[in-house]
Amino acid sequence: MVVQLKEDLAALLRREFVLDDDLVHMNHAGVAPWPARCAEAVSRFALTNAKRSYAGQFPAWMATEARLRQRIADLLGVSAADQIALVKNTSEGLSQVAQGLRWEPGDRVIALAEEFISNLITWEALTSKGVELIQVTPGAGQTPEDALEIACEHPRTRLLTVSSVQYGTGWRMDLERLGHLCRARNILFCVDAIQSVGALQYDNRRIQADFVVSGAHKWLMSPFGIGFLYVRAERMAELTPLAYGWHTVSDPMKFKGSLADIAPSAQRFEAGTANLAAIMGFDATLSLLEEVGFAAIEARVLANAETLTSRLAAIPGVELVSVPGGRHLSGNVCVVLPGYNLAQVAVELEERHGVLCAARGPSLRFSPHFYQGSAELDRVVDALTAALH
Repeated sequence: MVVQLKEDLAALLRREFVLDDDLVHMNHAGVAPWPARCAEAVSRFALTNAKRSYAGQFPAWMATEARLRQRIADLLGVSAADQIALVKNTSEGLSQVAQGLRWEPGDRVIALAEEFISNLITWEALTSKGVELIQVTPGAGQTPEDALEIACEHPRTRLLTVSSVQYGTGWRMDLERLGHLCRARNILFCVDAIQSVGALQYDNRRIQADFVVSGAHKWLMSPFGIGFLYVRAERMAELTPLAYGWHTVSDPMKFKGSLADIAPSAQRFEAGTANLAAIMGFDATLSLLEEVGFAAIEARVLANAETLTSRLAAIPGVELVSVPGGRHLSGNVCVVLPGYNLAQVAVELEERHGVLCAARGPSLRFSPHFYQGSAELDRVVDALTAALH
């Protein structure tokens, strides 16, 4: 069932989402289109630089950067904006955690074998330090959470890393269960949130992750080259920065300092000047998401995903990978097409039908966002039916 929009909200979204009519964007889990206000914010920044450079601009730019940190903290349900570092992407944030921690030979990192490469190779790179990456595959009758919990029983388990939603199956992880497990066993907990944040609500007060990382170009519908790393306050001193520069110290605008002046906040993980153009766009998009409301966004995303799941499953030759409903449902609707080349199907859907989707792992993945509705879902079902017959 599609959740209907109120008239004023529907009008807002028509103004904000202006994708060409020949396209249906079903790849928000890959790269998302920008809302109009995001594009306008980046354009204003570019034009200002062309006409005025930085003259009279820095106070407003710094205020936007500070506001963005607070918006990210609010998005995650964390206590303070100074626990947020702005990073280029998810991989940079994960690398800061992996390479910044002090490890002992024999320490173990636990992850699902089906994780996205960035959440595996980052930890595999620790083998030179004697750290073992344990890649877990659920057995018959096991959920991913069951398998991870068993793997975490090993006494040398140091850290558990998971994606909030699995990119190739759409499985929405029970982060609260895993967070409780880690707290009980004194295991560090790292969440790669890029496949859910912006679409599904996240509350670290319940999840209690030590580190949360995401880029902004997927469900958060913002520019490339910007993302965030959240570090729990009591873990801050446990991470050594990977790079150092003028922004690493407590008061960068003094243009002086040493390691004795390192910032006590997550700013210590930002070596130099930030990507201000991307910051302008990211801040603008978050203003829209706040205006709509994250509960309303999640309800729309899940309703679209459930409708699309049931309708795709009714097409002959389509087999579901994603769960059809319940608490493990996410915005990622994944199917398999026995006998078909998924990459070729994805190309045909784009080139012949204007449907943007993605072949990921063993699945063909569709990821509708909150601003879409029955018209877009109809076009996806019709296009896939035509492509297969």
